[in-house]
Amino acid sequence: MTHKPYQLSGIADEAGPSLTTQIAATKALGWHNIEARNINDKNIHDVPEQEFESVLQEIDESGLSIDCFASSVANWAKDPLNEGDFDRSLAELHRAIPRMKRLNTTCIRGMSFRALKESRPDTPEIEDWIVQKLKILVSVCSDAGIVFLHENCANFGGLSWEHTLRLVEKINSPNFRLIFDTGNPVGTFDRRGKPWQRQNSLVFFEQVREFVDRIHIKDGRFVEPTETTFNTVDYGWPGEGEGMVIPVLTSALQGGFSGTFSIEPHISTILHDPGATGSEPSRDQNSFDTYVEYGNRLMGILEGIR
Repeated sequence: MTHKPYQLSGIADEAGPSLTTQIAATKALGWHNIEARNINDKNIHDVPEQEFESVLQEIDESGLSIDCFASSVANWAKDPLNEGDFDRSLAELHRAIPRMKRLNTTCIRGMSFRALKESRPDTPEIEDWIVQKLKILVSVCSDAGIVFLHENCANFGGLSWEHTLRLVEKINSPNFRLIFDTGNPVGTFDRRGKPWQRQNSLVFFEQVREFVDRIHIKDGRFVEPTETTFNTVDYGWPGEGEGMVIPVLTSALQGGFSGTFSIEPHISTILHDPGATGSEPSRDQNSFDTYVEYGNRLMGILEGIR
């Protein structure tokens, strides 16, 4: 068997809400890792203690590992100037770390608070506040031997690759590293000056690559807004959209990337969209099948590049 320098994982709640289903989908792919986000519709740092004990037992019996907590710490739903939202993020982190220790998980996905739409999202005052708060969160991670992985999303660092690099420079900690999501730039504008242009995934990745430990695989096509809709992304199979998945993966592998590729299909399960339709059993099976097919397609792409 040819040695692969990278690892494979996935945000397995997109295969189904229960840990049992997430384990089954991971095993169907022949993988050993799960990037844990939601279990039974609650983030892993929020499930009740008794339920978490069951998570520990089920993971142990499965022989799999949870290699990253996909937390909601400082995420796109939290206001950058709201002290209550920071306090909630800090509490989530403090809940997550003891659970990570019990699962031997060393990295947690976090963000840099919501990108404001109603005002300029990166004034010096906002940037200073975000850096100050992230330094506190990263310090907590550092004390616990945990790495805070920042994801480019609808947050301050996701406004452009320069915003991400400013965070890296100002936080200046080996415990602050990056997740790069190939799909997020598809529907995101580069906010460094007007007129705004849509971000380019390959350009973004190549500017931040030396700090990237994990690459989220997501793809889709930009849908132009209408009078009744905002900018949206029509998600699809990896390599078939505008996320430049194949060029990013090629660049990563040619550059010696030895981190983790983690799938987040967003096709049949878009967790930010409460309007999903269809019967429960058919939705569940569709989510499971889509997740496994997505993972198989990713492996095919990677083997083709290699």
